[in-house]
Amino acid sequence: MNKKRILSVAIAAALSVSMFAGCGSSSKSTAAKKELKLTVYAGINEEPALGLTKQFEKETGIKTSMIRMSGGELLARIKAEKSNPKASIWFGGPAESYIQAKAEGLLDTYISPNVKDIPENFRDKEGYWTGFQTGVLGFFTNSKLLKEKGLDAPKTWDDLLKPEYKGQIVVANPASSGTAFTFIATIIQLKGQAAAMEYLKKLDGQIKQYPKTGAAPAQMAGMGETMIGIGYLHEGVTQQEAGYKDIVISAPEDGTGYMVDSVALIKGGPDKEAAQKFIDWILTKEVENTFINYKEYQIPANKNATVPKQDDFFKTVKLINYDMQLAGTNRNKWVEDWHNVTNK
Repeated sequence: MNKKRILSVAIAAALSVSMFAGCGSSSKSTAAKKELKLTVYAGINEEPALGLTKQFEKETGIKTSMIRMSGGELLARIKAEKSNPKASIWFGGPAESYIQAKAEGLLDTYISPNVKDIPENFRDKEGYWTGFQTGVLGFFTNSKLLKEKGLDAPKTWDDLLKPEYKGQIVVANPASSGTAFTFIATIIQLKGQAAAMEYLKKLDGQIKQYPKTGAAPAQMAGMGETMIGIGYLHEGVTQQEAGYKDIVISAPEDGTGYMVDSVALIKGGPDKEAAQKFIDWILTKEVENTFINYKEYQIPANKNATVPKQDDFFKTVKLINYDMQLAGTNRNKWVEDWHNVTNK
């Protein structure tokens, strides 16, 4: 069974179940007695990162602090602290970054008993990282700005090269953003290396801005600061739910990639026992069902969790046979190649 089929089965299984409430933990009194503590490096958005770490602290009694950065920044920080890690958990960001970190000896293994509910293609078989949710790459367009210019929304990746979109597109910088790297990896896997670099060079001439974080393009499209953004579709859902009614989400008809938001132990981290408890906790269906409380509208990895109704659109998206291992192995090279063709 190929990756696209496995992902489709996982999503379908998740969509077929009912909502489960509650997120209890039996470790609260034990953790409190041991006075465990935990420092988390978070790569998901600020609101869910803060909310989930506070929720974990409340339920387990483990004193938890959180530092939030974009995916590329986190990878660089963990690498810089390799000889003296300051945190024990890396929480959030595409699996490709974790694959690179594994290769560079930055992660430790841990296979949670809860991986039984996580699809195999959403986790490292040796336990270096485990996915807890997934997101699909696509477009955000501002319908008001399109109407003012008399333009239609892009339908394919190649549509982004149309002259009428010049200076109207925002995508994050792949050096700092895992979202933007997924975009580059998707284009390379769709077109092949040489054709992809030629495409990215042409696209550079269309770009209005390369912000640092992957959430920024959706925010800018929602607020009318750009006509078109590229990123994970759930970021557009977040903007719609926040009241930005002009933002429209869509997926390229020629196929798109996806990411698996992951969690891992940082090798040599000071709080290993607490970190393992965090991984066990975040992988449960009860906790994944609370993500929506923090405006996190991704598809949960736990096959027994409930997919937010806002994600129904994702069932119609055409996915490519996206190879996370290939992307993770080539992450440094592909970012460097992008720098070379865009001179950024």
